[in-house]
Amino acid sequence: MEIRTLRYFLAVAREENMTRAAEMLHVTQPTLSKQLKSLEDELGKKLFTRHSFSIKLTDEGILLRNRAEDLVSMADKIEKEFVALDDITGGDLYFGLAESYQISFLAREINTFKQNYPDLKYHITSGDTEQVAEKLDKGLLDFAVLAEIPDASKYESLVFPEADIWGVVMSADSPLARKKTIRVDDLIGLPLFCSGQGWEKDIPGWAKDKMDKLHLDGSFRLSYNASLFAKEHLGYLLTFDKLVDTSAESGLVFRPLTPKLETHLYLIWKRYQAFSPIAERFLKQIRQSFT
Repeated sequence: MEIRTLRYFLAVAREENMTRAAEMLHVTQPTLSKQLKSLEDELGKKLFTRHSFSIKLTDEGILLRNRAEDLVSMADKIEKEFVALDDITGGDLYFGLAESYQISFLAREINTFKQNYPDLKYHITSGDTEQVAEKLDKGLLDFAVLAEIPDASKYESLVFPEADIWGVVMSADSPLARKKTIRVDDLIGLPLFCSGQGWEKDIPGWAKDKMDKLHLDGSFRLSYNASLFAKEHLGYLLTFDKLVDTSAESGLVFRPLTPKLETHLYLIWKRYQAFSPIAERFLKQIRQSFT
Protein backbone atom coordinates (compact mmCIF):
# COMPACT_ATOMS: atom_id res chain seq x y z
CA MET A 1 0.00 0.00 0.00
CA GLU A 2 1.64 3.21 -1.18
CA ILE A 3 1.29 6.64 0.41
CA ARG A 4 0.50 8.07 -3.02
CA THR A 5 -2.46 5.69 -3.36
CA LEU A 6 -3.73 6.73 0.07
CA ARG A 7 -3.52 10.37 -1.02
CA TYR A 8 -5.65 9.49 -4.04
CA PHE A 9 -8.13 7.69 -1.82
CA LEU A 10 -8.40 10.63 0.62
CA ALA A 11 -8.93 13.08 -2.23
CA VAL A 12 -11.86 11.05 -3.60
CA ALA A 13 -13.28 10.60 -0.08
CA ARG A 14 -13.11 14.35 0.46
CA GLU A 15 -14.50 15.43 -2.92
CA GLU A 16 -17.05 12.60 -3.21
CA ASN A 17 -16.58 12.94 -6.95
CA MET A 18 -14.05 11.16 -9.18
CA THR A 19 -13.77 13.95 -11.77
CA ARG A 20 -13.13 16.72 -9.23
CA ALA A 21 -10.61 14.57 -7.34
CA ALA A 22 -8.73 13.75 -10.56
CA GLU A 23 -8.56 17.45 -11.48
CA MET A 24 -7.28 18.35 -8.03
CA LEU A 25 -4.64 15.61 -8.14
CA HIS A 26 -3.64 16.47 -11.74
CA VAL A 27 -4.16 12.90 -12.96
CA THR A 28 -6.56 11.43 -15.48
CA GLN A 29 -9.82 9.94 -14.26
CA PRO A 30 -8.97 6.45 -15.65
CA THR A 31 -5.65 6.53 -13.76
CA LEU A 32 -7.40 7.48 -10.54
CA SER A 33 -10.08 4.82 -10.99
CA LYS A 34 -7.42 2.18 -11.64
CA GLN A 35 -5.51 3.13 -8.47
CA LEU A 36 -8.63 2.94 -6.31
CA LYS A 37 -9.65 -0.40 -7.82
CA SER A 38 -6.17 -1.75 -7.05
CA LEU A 39 -6.50 -0.52 -3.46
CA GLU A 40 -9.85 -2.29 -3.07
CA ASP A 41 -8.36 -5.47 -4.53
CA GLU A 42 -5.36 -5.24 -2.20
CA LEU A 43 -7.55 -4.86 0.88
CA GLY A 44 -10.23 -7.25 -0.30
CA LYS A 45 -12.95 -4.77 0.65
CA LYS A 46 -15.25 -2.41 -1.20
CA LEU A 47 -14.37 1.13 -0.15
CA PHE A 48 -16.87 3.20 -2.13
CA THR A 49 -20.49 3.06 -3.16
CA ARG A 50 -20.80 4.70 -6.56
CA HIS A 51 -23.93 6.72 -7.41
CA SER A 52 -24.87 8.68 -10.52
CA PHE A 53 -23.17 11.92 -9.54
CA SER A 54 -21.31 11.13 -6.34
CA ILE A 55 -19.26 8.57 -4.46
CA LYS A 56 -19.87 7.61 -0.82
CA LEU A 57 -17.62 5.70 1.56
CA THR A 58 -18.63 2.27 2.80
CA ASP A 59 -18.07 1.40 6.47
CA GLU A 60 -14.73 -0.12 5.45
CA GLY A 61 -13.93 3.06 3.53
CA ILE A 62 -14.62 5.20 6.61
CA LEU A 63 -12.26 3.03 8.66
CA LEU A 64 -9.53 3.36 6.03
CA ARG A 65 -10.05 7.14 5.81
CA ASN A 66 -9.44 7.49 9.55
CA ARG A 67 -6.28 5.39 9.38
CA ALA A 68 -5.06 6.92 6.12
CA GLU A 69 -5.29 10.47 7.46
CA ASP A 70 -2.86 9.60 10.24
CA LEU A 71 -0.51 7.72 7.89
CA VAL A 72 -0.40 10.54 5.33
CA SER A 73 0.12 13.13 8.08
CA MET A 74 3.00 11.08 9.44
CA ALA A 75 4.55 10.76 5.97
CA ASP A 76 4.29 14.53 5.46
CA LYS A 77 5.91 15.15 8.83
CA ILE A 78 8.80 12.79 8.07
CA GLU A 79 9.40 14.41 4.68
CA LYS A 80 9.49 17.89 6.21
CA GLU A 81 11.86 16.75 8.96
CA PHE A 82 14.35 15.39 6.44
CA VAL A 83 14.09 18.47 4.26
CA ALA A 84 14.83 20.59 7.34
CA LEU A 85 17.91 18.61 8.44
CA ASP A 86 20.23 21.06 6.71
CA ASP A 87 18.00 24.09 7.17
CA ILE A 88 19.43 26.33 9.89
CA THR A 89 16.74 28.99 9.48
CA GLY A 90 13.57 26.98 9.99
CA GLY A 91 11.56 23.79 9.91
CA ASP A 92 8.20 22.54 11.15
CA LEU A 93 6.94 22.18 14.71
CA TYR A 94 3.73 20.37 15.65
CA PHE A 95 1.81 21.15 18.86
CA GLY A 96 -1.37 19.75 20.43
CA LEU A 97 -2.83 22.18 22.94
CA ALA A 98 -5.26 22.15 25.83
CA GLU A 99 -7.39 25.25 26.46
CA SER A 100 -5.77 27.74 28.85
CA TYR A 101 -4.79 31.40 29.00
CA GLN A 102 -1.29 30.08 29.73
CA ILE A 103 -0.94 29.12 26.08
CA SER A 104 0.16 32.76 25.82
CA PHE A 105 3.46 31.69 27.42
CA LEU A 106 3.97 29.16 24.63
CA ALA A 107 3.00 31.70 21.97
CA ARG A 108 5.57 34.11 23.41
CA GLU A 109 8.26 31.45 23.21
CA ILE A 110 7.36 30.63 19.60
CA ASN A 111 7.50 34.33 18.74
CA THR A 112 10.98 34.65 20.27
CA PHE A 113 12.11 31.45 18.57
CA LYS A 114 10.82 32.62 15.20
CA GLN A 115 13.01 35.70 15.38
CA ASN A 116 16.07 33.42 15.32
CA TYR A 117 14.53 30.94 12.85
CA PRO A 118 12.46 33.09 10.46
CA ASP A 119 11.47 30.17 8.23
CA LEU A 120 9.84 28.30 11.12
CA LYS A 121 6.37 26.91 10.41
CA TYR A 122 4.27 25.75 13.35
CA HIS A 123 1.11 23.67 13.27
CA ILE A 124 -1.45 23.83 16.07
CA THR A 125 -4.21 21.37 16.91
CA SER A 126 -6.41 21.76 19.98
CA GLY A 127 -8.21 19.23 22.13
CA ASP A 128 -8.51 17.60 25.52
CA THR A 129 -5.89 15.32 27.06
CA GLU A 130 -7.14 12.19 25.31
CA GLN A 131 -7.13 13.82 21.87
CA VAL A 132 -3.70 15.46 21.97
CA ALA A 133 -1.98 12.59 23.81
CA GLU A 134 -3.21 10.15 21.15
CA LYS A 135 -1.68 12.26 18.38
CA LEU A 136 1.56 12.62 20.34
CA ASP A 137 1.74 8.84 20.88
CA LYS A 138 1.25 8.27 17.15
CA GLY A 139 4.15 10.58 16.34
CA LEU A 140 1.96 13.23 14.71
CA LEU A 141 3.04 15.89 17.21
CA ASP A 142 6.36 17.03 18.62
CA PHE A 143 4.86 18.47 21.80
CA ALA A 144 1.53 18.46 23.61
CA VAL A 145 0.13 20.66 26.38
CA LEU A 146 -1.96 18.89 29.03
CA ALA A 147 -4.06 20.26 31.87
CA GLU A 148 -3.24 17.32 34.14
CA ILE A 149 -0.17 15.62 35.58
CA PRO A 150 1.38 13.55 32.76
CA ASP A 151 2.33 9.89 32.97
CA ALA A 152 6.04 10.06 33.86
CA SER A 153 6.61 6.55 32.50
CA LYS A 154 5.65 7.71 29.00
CA TYR A 155 6.45 11.42 28.86
CA GLU A 156 8.95 14.03 29.89
CA SER A 157 7.51 17.39 30.81
CA LEU A 158 7.90 21.00 31.84
CA VAL A 159 5.38 22.75 34.05
CA PHE A 160 4.05 26.13 32.91
CA PRO A 161 4.93 29.20 35.02
CA GLU A 162 1.46 29.75 36.51
CA ALA A 163 -1.69 27.79 37.38
CA ASP A 164 -5.23 28.00 36.04
CA ILE A 165 -7.92 29.06 38.51
CA TRP A 166 -11.31 27.29 38.40
CA GLY A 167 -14.55 29.17 38.75
CA VAL A 168 -18.06 29.60 37.40
CA VAL A 169 -19.01 31.60 34.31
CA MET A 170 -22.64 32.69 34.36
CA SER A 171 -25.01 35.34 33.11
CA ALA A 172 -24.33 38.69 34.76
CA ASP A 173 -27.95 38.89 35.99
CA SER A 174 -27.80 35.49 37.70
CA PRO A 175 -28.45 35.52 41.47
CA LEU A 176 -25.09 33.76 41.97
CA ALA A 177 -23.34 36.68 40.27
CA ARG A 178 -23.83 38.70 43.48
CA LYS A 179 -21.44 36.34 45.30
CA LYS A 180 -17.69 36.95 45.35
CA THR A 181 -16.86 33.23 45.41
CA ILE A 182 -18.82 30.05 44.74
CA ARG A 183 -19.08 27.11 47.14
CA VAL A 184 -20.23 23.63 46.26
CA ASP A 185 -23.51 24.17 48.14
CA ASP A 186 -24.28 27.10 45.81
CA LEU A 187 -24.27 24.75 42.81
CA ILE A 188 -26.44 21.94 44.15
CA GLY A 189 -29.60 21.60 42.08
CA LEU A 190 -28.35 23.86 39.27
CA PRO A 191 -27.70 22.83 35.63
CA LEU A 192 -23.93 22.77 35.18
CA PHE A 193 -21.63 22.75 32.16
CA CYS A 194 -18.06 21.47 32.22
CA SER A 195 -15.53 19.66 30.07
CA GLY A 196 -15.65 15.89 30.43
CA GLN A 197 -12.06 15.87 31.65
CA GLY A 198 -12.70 18.55 34.26
CA TRP A 199 -15.89 16.89 35.52
CA GLU A 200 -14.17 13.51 35.92
CA LYS A 201 -10.74 14.56 37.21
CA ASP A 202 -10.82 18.06 38.75
CA ILE A 203 -14.26 18.85 40.16
CA PRO A 204 -14.61 15.65 42.29
CA GLY A 205 -11.56 16.61 44.36
CA TRP A 206 -13.13 19.98 45.06
CA ALA A 207 -16.73 18.87 45.64
CA LYS A 208 -15.68 15.78 47.67
CA ASP A 209 -18.64 13.93 49.21
CA LYS A 210 -21.13 16.35 47.61
CA MET A 211 -20.13 15.47 44.05
CA ASP A 212 -23.16 13.21 43.63
CA LYS A 213 -25.41 16.21 44.36
CA LEU A 214 -24.07 18.16 41.39
CA HIS A 215 -25.82 17.83 38.02
CA LEU A 216 -23.92 17.99 34.72
CA ASP A 217 -26.43 19.30 32.20
CA GLY A 218 -24.06 19.49 29.25
CA SER A 219 -20.44 18.59 28.41
CA PHE A 220 -18.38 20.92 26.22
CA ARG A 221 -14.86 20.58 24.85
CA LEU A 222 -14.70 24.34 24.16
CA SER A 223 -15.45 26.82 26.94
CA TYR A 224 -16.44 29.52 24.47
CA ASN A 225 -19.34 27.44 23.15
CA ALA A 226 -20.45 26.61 26.69
CA SER A 227 -20.36 30.29 27.64
CA LEU A 228 -22.97 31.04 24.96
CA PHE A 229 -25.30 28.57 26.65
CA ALA A 230 -24.58 30.13 30.04
CA LYS A 231 -25.36 33.56 28.63
CA GLU A 232 -28.78 32.25 27.57
CA HIS A 233 -29.46 31.16 31.19
CA LEU A 234 -29.28 27.46 30.28
CA GLY A 235 -26.74 26.68 32.99
CA TYR A 236 -23.53 27.54 34.84
CA LEU A 237 -20.12 26.85 33.33
CA LEU A 238 -17.32 25.38 35.45
CA THR A 239 -14.10 26.37 33.72
CA PHE A 240 -10.74 28.11 33.99
CA ASP A 241 -10.52 31.86 34.44
CA LYS A 242 -9.62 33.96 31.36
CA LEU A 243 -10.88 31.47 28.78
CA VAL A 244 -13.98 33.46 27.83
CA ASP A 245 -14.79 37.15 27.72
CA THR A 246 -16.35 38.24 31.02
CA SER A 247 -15.87 41.98 30.55
CA ALA A 248 -18.65 44.38 31.50
CA GLU A 249 -19.94 44.36 27.92
CA SER A 250 -20.03 40.55 27.61
CA GLY A 251 -23.10 39.92 29.75
CA LEU A 252 -21.11 37.26 31.63
CA VAL A 253 -19.21 37.16 34.92
CA PHE A 254 -16.60 34.83 36.41
CA ARG A 255 -16.60 33.90 40.09
CA PRO A 256 -13.79 31.73 41.54
CA LEU A 257 -14.50 28.56 43.45
CA THR A 258 -13.88 28.33 47.15
CA PRO A 259 -11.95 26.48 48.45
CA LYS A 260 -9.59 27.52 45.67
CA LEU A 261 -9.16 24.97 42.88
CA GLU A 262 -6.10 25.18 40.62
CA THR A 263 -4.85 23.14 37.68
CA HIS A 264 -1.28 23.19 36.40
CA LEU A 265 -0.41 23.02 32.72
CA TYR A 266 2.36 20.80 31.33
CA LEU A 267 4.34 20.82 28.10
CA ILE A 268 5.06 17.15 27.35
CA TRP A 269 6.94 15.05 24.82
CA LYS A 270 7.54 11.33 24.47
CA ARG A 271 10.40 9.75 26.38
CA TYR A 272 13.36 8.90 24.12
CA GLN A 273 11.77 10.88 21.30
CA ALA A 274 13.99 11.49 18.27
CA PHE A 275 13.47 15.19 17.60
CA SER A 276 14.04 17.06 14.37
CA PRO A 277 16.80 19.70 14.64
CA ILE A 278 14.28 22.55 14.91
CA ALA A 279 12.31 20.76 17.65
CA GLU A 280 15.55 20.09 19.55
CA ARG A 281 16.43 23.78 19.43
CA PHE A 282 12.97 24.83 20.52
CA LEU A 283 13.06 22.45 23.48
CA LYS A 284 16.42 23.87 24.55
CA GLN A 285 15.01 27.41 24.49
CA ILE A 286 11.82 26.61 26.39
CA ARG A 287 13.71 24.61 29.01
CA GLN A 288 15.77 27.69 29.76
CA SER A 289 12.67 29.87 29.93
CA PHE A 290 10.42 27.59 32.03
CA THR A 291 13.06 26.41 34.52
